[in-house]
Amino acid sequence: MTRKLEPLSASGLVVAQKGKRLVGPVDLSLASKGLTVFIGPNGSGKTTLLKTLHGLQKPRSGTMSWADVPPLDQAFVFQSPAMLRRSVAENLAFPLQLRKRPRTEVGCQVKEWAARIDLSHALTQPAARLSGGEKQKLALARALITGPRILFADEPCTNLDGRATRTIETLISEARDAGTRILLATHDLGQVRRLATDIVFLNKGHVLEAGPASELLETPKTKELAAYLKGDIVE
Repeated sequence: MTRKLEPLSASGLVVAQKGKRLVGPVDLSLASKGLTVFIGPNGSGKTTLLKTLHGLQKPRSGTMSWADVPPLDQAFVFQSPAMLRRSVAENLAFPLQLRKRPRTEVGCQVKEWAARIDLSHALTQPAARLSGGEKQKLALARALITGPRILFADEPCTNLDGRATRTIETLISEARDAGTRILLATHDLGQVRRLATDIVFLNKGHVLEAGPASELLETPKTKELAAYLKGDIVE
């Protein structure tokens, strides 16, 4: 079981690179539980904001209330999964070994998670030889195997077929229900409707709307979100 997490908030958060502002200023308040989905057109700042909240990218200014959550209590799943040059089993075992978990526990967890992602048959296979969908499932399982307090996921189902997408959404939903705070970016509005507790809508680096998923999906307050939900071009 994950440890209790305080409500998440960011104030005056600005991210810049080479003198160009990428995101912000962002003022954001999120509940301590649930699954927040970040949506918006390409280039809106979703990935940059996720990386900043996780600590992968340093803000130019502003504060984050959850910045003191230790790295080992967080996990990040990238759109293009990065595999260790090891077997499937060793990829799953690595985060547990990093935390010095007992060998018997590691072995049991590896077998359990391999079964959950339908890779029991491939435990000794090099992870680099897996298909795209299998790599993404493995990356997510490797992120969740330690029960992180916060999971960041950047477009985890891009270019995946329906079966792989269903497996990933199931794992994410189960993690949410077990107490992991999840922040996820996606372009898939169907996925938003299936998973989101609340939504953050970004455009041009700014948060234009944030709130309960049911409210934003049914009654958007800005013309930009209304256009995005209809599939129109957002400028």
